[in-house]
Amino acid sequence: MRLLVRAAAASTLAATALLAPSTSAHAAALTCGGSAAPAFGTATPDASLNTQFTSYGNSNALLDDWTGADSTYSVKLPDGRTVFGFSDTFLGKVNADGSRPMAVADGGTTPFVNNTFVVRSAAGALTGTAHGGTAANPTALLPPRDASHVYWAGDMTMNGSEIQQPYREYKVGSGDLNVTWDANVLARFSTSDLTRPTSVTSLPSGSGVMWGSALLRDGGYTYVYGTEDLGADGKHMYVARVAGTDLRGTWSYLAAGGAWSTSESAAVEVLGGVSNEFSVSKRGNFYILLTQDTKDVFSAQIDTYLSCSPAGPFTDEKTVYNTPEGGPFGSYGDPDVYTYNAHAHASLTTANKLVVSYNVNSLDTTTGPTRDVYRDVSIYRPRFVDVPVTG
Repeated sequence: MRLLVRAAAASTLAATALLAPSTSAHAAALTCGGSAAPAFGTATPDASLNTQFTSYGNSNALLDDWTGADSTYSVKLPDGRTVFGFSDTFLGKVNADGSRPMAVADGGTTPFVNNTFVVRSAAGALTGTAHGGTAANPTALLPPRDASHVYWAGDMTMNGSEIQQPYREYKVGSGDLNVTWDANVLARFSTSDLTRPTSVTSLPSGSGVMWGSALLRDGGYTYVYGTEDLGADGKHMYVARVAGTDLRGTWSYLAAGGAWSTSESAAVEVLGGVSNEFSVSKRGNFYILLTQDTKDVFSAQIDTYLSCSPAGPFTDEKTVYNTPEGGPFGSYGDPDVYTYNAHAHASLTTANKLVVSYNVNSLDTTTGPTRDVYRDVSIYRPRFVDVPVTG
């Protein structure tokens, strides 16, 4: 089994200072269409969502449902349900002491699959986990083409009555940290059967950009945001768009000088320091980019940027939350624990707050049941926070 790390490869986690939220100094406040920029308050954990996922994960009502995962995208369905899309997912049993049996691949009994859905009813209850295969032998929703590849989830959007979701295909080598991006694909799911895609088609993949980090419908287009992950040289954001809501349409890419080109090779970097996953949302005349800061390795900072356009430029960086879990001085007191890939959820956000998730994981590669993600199921679960917003 490989618990595939979403951050820069390293053997130990550097200490992360838990700083108070800060604001950047600016010569003049950003305005868009004559409107003043939104203001962000002090973020706090979303106790309701965190408790709900904890209870669901620990319930043992079924042994082929979710007990922990990462990525944590979501989309609201026309019938009021919310579908959460996850990447690497533990299913199975949680022990009374908060541990889990080792994964099947490590000689245990816990199923571990690379992508799943968790469904929340219109009334707000988590009602089930969608995966491929059977209850006795679960597989990923989007199974890999062979044992050396996996699919990890991108953002989710609705096209009529179907879910469309980009996935990133990765090639995995030996060891937990040997992961190389290969290609982007689009999976389509019927809302009447979430256990298998109705089709899987190729997406643009020629420029090294992992498209699908975020999606935004605005002004007759669906904007598709991507990340170019250059390792030690940083992570960089790119923007594409397609007319309407069907991602199978013709893509155009933000090119030099603000032009749009149908050539993927013409796409230009919009911003550095973003995550592999982030979000862009619209509030009034403003577009809010929310991302975990990757300018520093294993940063605890969740930052917002603002723009007057869905294609940027994104400026006015502010830190709205510092995740408390990571590093030797974090809430686990564990140098291997880290957090990553924060994004806001349009399906959960209200007029007064952004609902944000981020992921928690560990670099621990211990063999056996004392491995962090086995001994403590809470380490490999998302956290939700509420970021107050006004204006």
